[in-house]
Amino acid sequence: MTQVQPLRVAFAGTPEFARVALEAIHAAGFPVVAVLSQPDRPAGRGMQVQASPVKQFAVEAGLGPILQPRSLRRQGKYPEEAGAAVDTLAQIAPDVMVVAAYGLILPREVLELPRLGCLNIHGSLLPRWRGAAPIHRAIEAGDTETGITLMQMDEGLDTGDMLTREAVPIGPQDTTASLHDTLAALGGRMVVEALRELAAGRALPATAQPDAGVTYAEKIAKDEAPLDLTRPAEELSRQVRAFNPFPGATIQVGETVIKCWQAMPLAAATSLPHPPGTVLAADGAGVIIACGGGSALQVTELQKPGGRRQPAQQFLQGLPLPAGTRCRVDGAL
Repeated sequence: MTQVQPLRVAFAGTPEFARVALEAIHAAGFPVVAVLSQPDRPAGRGMQVQASPVKQFAVEAGLGPILQPRSLRRQGKYPEEAGAAVDTLAQIAPDVMVVAAYGLILPREVLELPRLGCLNIHGSLLPRWRGAAPIHRAIEAGDTETGITLMQMDEGLDTGDMLTREAVPIGPQDTTASLHDTLAALGGRMVVEALRELAAGRALPATAQPDAGVTYAEKIAKDEAPLDLTRPAEELSRQVRAFNPFPGATIQVGETVIKCWQAMPLAAATSLPHPPGTVLAADGAGVIIACGGGSALQVTELQKPGGRRQPAQQFLQGLPLPAGTRCRVDGAL
């Protein structure tokens, strides 16, 4: 009787979302024969050089080799790094590669290296929210659900055939942080199930993505953080949740930039006739700010520069915001 060889997996990923998947694959007993991750970079308040979460786990678990090229394109900016990494992968000859939030484009040469191709764990229900920040943009847009799509990678930006999808509701209190953790765990479970199917010799059914419903999740930029208080409070509350934990939505009073970590919209006409940006009340229940369309935003967790996140009651002890205080609106007082 012929003994079935274990499925040899290469893994490519960088942040915590990817680390969760790598840990699940390793715990399921699949041999991880190579790990690719972004180069170590400065991070945190001290801006000390740190390894990515994926690399940290790979080191702790004794996985490897660990490859950290700045590019995988032989004709790109770093041809020597790319060539060495791709040649190493070719020598290892993995059966399949799993990719999750890696951060580098995989050229055709790499996509075709594994005999079973490259599987991507994407944090949205494709074709909605292709691109870099699908979790943030789903919350910001007011979507009622999102999920994980396991996809067979091609050379496009999240355009490959869908192998499996599973939906997750977006609750009214969900932030990018909370939804990230839910989706990361789901992605780990789904990819392990897919790998078990492949290991058993069963092909994964592939479905082409429809042309209708395509949206792109642009990378989150720090300059998106300021809240435009002329907009309705419902939209602003979604922005606060979407930008938690990065980059953190902000308001500005004078020269002080305040981060808003938790907020909820209040009923329409709450703020009339006050102009947007006016603090209507500030107490233990929160800081209530007039917004567009007669709405108001109640901010319940805030952070001043150099401080820590605090409930409104504690925050206001150090930085009072009496009724009538004006916040910057759309860049001007």
